[in-house]
Amino acid sequence: MGKIIAIANQKGGVGKTTTAMNLAASLAVLEFKTLVIDADPQANTTSGLGHDPKSIEASIYECMVDGVNVEEIIRKTSIENLDLVPSHIDLVGAEVEMINLENREEKMKEVIAVLRDKYDFIIIDCSPSLGLITINALTAANSVIIPVQCEYFALEGLGKLLNTIKIIQTRLNPDLEIEGILLTMYDVRLRLSNQVVEEVRFHFKTMVFDTIIPRNVRLSESPSFGLPVISFDADGKGSIAYLNLAGEIAKKNGRQKVAE
Repeated sequence: MGKIIAIANQKGGVGKTTTAMNLAASLAVLEFKTLVIDADPQANTTSGLGHDPKSIEASIYECMVDGVNVEEIIRKTSIENLDLVPSHIDLVGAEVEMINLENREEKMKEVIAVLRDKYDFIIIDCSPSLGLITINALTAANSVIIPVQCEYFALEGLGKLLNTIKIIQTRLNPDLEIEGILLTMYDVRLRLSNQVVEEVRFHFKTMVFDTIIPRNVRLSESPSFGLPVISFDADGKGSIAYLNLAGEIAKKNGRQKVAE
């Protein structure tokens, strides 16, 4: 049965989408059958993996609201072993339309239940909010990765997110675990970046991944070409970092890494 991992932080600009698409691509390169679900109305993961959101006829939105079969909308990507459930701007309206639905917090869990045995890993890219769609993702997930950027307000809002996770564990998904806190946008030249790393590791200790994602131009450029960084700059620091993260997650979950 596949491991479902949500990438969540209500703070914008911390590297959620960058992490979702590049972690998923790295797991696929390591020969794990991987699915990435774009649950963000901005649809950046969808476009970053080579699909134009404007051409998407059915997305995760239609699956959650209209009951469309998720298996019918899965798209292939340029990476072998990596599939995509796309998003669309219409997902913005899903929260309003779902308010009166029964078990509205569990719609995504119901939608993707048929996929769990078909993939080794399912990665969910959440929107930068703690709204109903993110709650759906956390209810459907086995664990959550929390990206935290190595900048001044790094810990701002983290307490609120952790509190939301505790509420979901209590009321909706008692099996939800924190996969880890991921430090992103690290610049070794900056004293501030090093201070943030020390502070986060001091407060959260073993919850923090060993892998740190550097601030890297190639990571920023690759989505504009519709490619994950491993296809755009395979030997770059960004690619190596996400491959290391994928290996760390595979090892933590007792999965044998097939390729190096």
